[in-house]
Order: sequence, then C-alpha cells, then structure tokens
Amino acid sequence: MALRPAHVNIKALDAAAVGRFWAEALGWTAYSAGVTTYVGPEGGLVWPHPLFVGIDVVPVPDAKTPAKNRVHLDLATTSPSHRAELLQRLEHHGATPVDVGQGPVPWTVLADVEGNEFCVLDPRDTYRDTGPIARIVVDCADPRTTARFWTEALDWPLREVTENHAVLRSPENSGPYLRFVRTPDPKSAPDRVHLDLLPRPGDDQEAETARLRALGATDLDVGQGATPWTCLTDPEDHEFCVLASP
Repeated sequence: MALRPAHVNIKALDAAAVGRFWAEALGWTAYSAGVTTYVGPEGGLVWPHPLFVGIDVVPVPDAKTPAKNRVHLDLATTSPSHRAELLQRLEHHGATPVDVGQGPVPWTVLADVEGNEFCVLDPRDTYRDTGPIARIVVDCADPRTTARFWTEALDWPLREVTENHAVLRSPENSGPYLRFVRTPDPKSAPDRVHLDLLPRPGDDQEAETARLRALGATDLDVGQGATPWTCLTDPEDHEFCVLASP
C-alpha cells in the first residue's frame, strides 16, 4: 500500500491567472478543469500524469498572508542560458524578487503573481531528469522525523538525510524530489500550498487514509463538508489531501 503525489495544490484569488503564470513558468499548459485550473504537460489533460506532478490551482476568497509559504517549488534549469531565459520569461509574466533571508545563494527566489514563493535553481546534473519542477520543498522543524512519515506514506526511499534536511524520490526515479528543510518559523496561517495524494491502482482510499492516521496523520476540517477527498495533516501540521481514485 502506498500513495503518490498527484499534484501540488495552490489556493488563489484568481485561479485562472495563477494557472496561466505557472503554465508559462513550466512550459506546460493550463487546462480548465471545472472550477480549478490544472497545469500539466502539453498534449491534452492527462491526470494523473504517469511521470510528472502537476499543479491544481483552486479558487478561494482570501488572499495570501504575508507569511512565507511552508511548501514551495524549485524549478530546474539545464544551462546558464536556459536559466537566464527562464528568469526573463518569469519576470515578463509577473514574477517578482523576494527576500526570505536567503543571503548570497546560487539560486533566485521569486514570487508568482499572488505572492507564492518559489526558486529558480542554478543548473545541476541532479535535476536533469525531473522535468521543469526539480523538487517540492517543505519547511519543517525536524526534517528527519517529517521525512520518516512521508517515506512511509509514499513508499519513497530516503535518498539523503542530515540534521538540516532530508530528501526523498520515487522508486522509479521519475518526477521531482521531495525535500524537507529545517526552518525556525512556526506555522502562522493555513497552508496556501499543499500536496494532494492519490492511492495507487488497486488500493483503497479509506484504507490508505486509515494507514496514514496510524502513521501519525490527523484529520483536518477546513470547512470542506462532504467531499470525495480526505483532508489531513502530517505530524508537523502540514496540510494534505487524499483523493479518490479516478
């Protein structure tokens, strides 16, 4: 039994505008999927995509708070010229520089059109096969413990662990890495960005949800009412959802 990340969920005042931004950022396509805007590879809406983790932008009535998101995306680049072109394109489509106390680093910290932080990495061989999203980064107080929950939840092997960070990736070595980074900032607002998980073919949503509770997940009520997905938090209060199989 295991789950897979189906997409990164981003809440937005203007889901269509945020979806268009991320489509331009990733070189993908924004699809109108009901009330949400789904961003995935070109060639038609494929969900769940067998290789990539998409983005699902969901309309909400409240704007992002000034607090830094606890989950963000790092974008891959393949060469200095690709990185320069990507930064120029992102600026053209509304990205703005952000200072989150990063100091002198080889990556660039930006925010999308509604203030959601993300990074554009320098070219690295590690991320040449991830697609445009190199890694999904999660701020936490204890990377080692948080990664232990997620490696059990996803059945993803732990690739690297120190006191300050932990890294997971799928057993198939496809799609983005999942990276947990030690940060001192406590949670101060509902998560603006979170992961939506999907049971593997043949697995049962209720059984998977029960397994996550046994691992330390907690039920979350965000006013969702009766929905086909289940809202939970991990042991460090990161929000996520378990979706029904398509």
